[in-house]
Amino acid sequence: MIGVLIFPDFQLLDAAGPISVFEIAARFAGAAPAIRTLAATPGPVRSTSGVEMLARGFKPSNAITTTLIVAGGEGVRTAAICPKTLAFVRALARRGVRVASVCSGAYVLAEAGLLDGRRATTHWQRTRHFVSAYPKVKLEADRIYTRDGNVWTSAGISAGIDLALAMVVEDYGDEIAQRTAKQLVLYHRRSGGQSQFSSLLELKSPTGRFGPLLAWAREHLDAPLTVEDMAEQAGMSSRHFTRAFIAETGTTPSKAVERLRIEVARQRVQSSSEAIERVAETTGFRDPERMRRAFIRAFGQPPQSLRRAARAG
Repeated sequence: MIGVLIFPDFQLLDAAGPISVFEIAARFAGAAPAIRTLAATPGPVRSTSGVEMLARGFKPSNAITTTLIVAGGEGVRTAAICPKTLAFVRALARRGVRVASVCSGAYVLAEAGLLDGRRATTHWQRTRHFVSAYPKVKLEADRIYTRDGNVWTSAGISAGIDLALAMVVEDYGDEIAQRTAKQLVLYHRRSGGQSQFSSLLELKSPTGRFGPLLAWAREHLDAPLTVEDMAEQAGMSSRHFTRAFIAETGTTPSKAVERLRIEVARQRVQSSSEAIERVAETTGFRDPERMRRAFIRAFGQPPQSLRRAARAG
């Protein structure tokens, strides 16, 4: 039996996404879906969208035998300080039940003490607060999902589907997981180590008139890439280029370049054994300390930590 823990003002897809994955996978495996939605107060539970789910109470807790998924959402701060909820989560973890969170549901697991000393992730927007609130957690800010023993965590919303599919691989095998992903019309199953975001996709109009310029910049990160350099490449005056670039992308040219440098540097740090100093030099940071500060701003941890986490995963 799989339990999905919800609370007032939960994010609907955080619950509905994994539920759909487990339901479809069970049918493909020839088993009857066995899933319950649970809440501290049983009855209709209203999501942030206004749509309600009917939830059972926490007892009997032994009805949940395999997995507990904790949803996220605007109401998570209240759920994370609910003694009844925390006691329930801890009790299942002690019994060896696989416990997981989607998005900000990681706050519930952290408050329950289940993430202390463990690798975990959450939605990228909550990284800074999460790191300061739970310093004992080894936060891997850029990952789609993580697994550390019997405790799983995932990034925002749709990443809960990726986490659930990874669990299906463990429970039923890769073939069932692939069929489930296909049934959900997903292009592919994303690995947990995949980045939560793309620097280009963060921009308002990554494929607009400055798309070719950004692609060029990404291939020349070892160059200074000043505003003057980019304006010349775009065939515009520096002043006009800066105004037009901000209007179209929503950020300054220098910040866009730093995002590109961070993304490429992260990929190389995580996927190779290349010296950190060399990565900093060839991606335009020049100084490893400058790159370290940029990584902490973006991911909440330095390059060496991301490399160790990638190797451990």
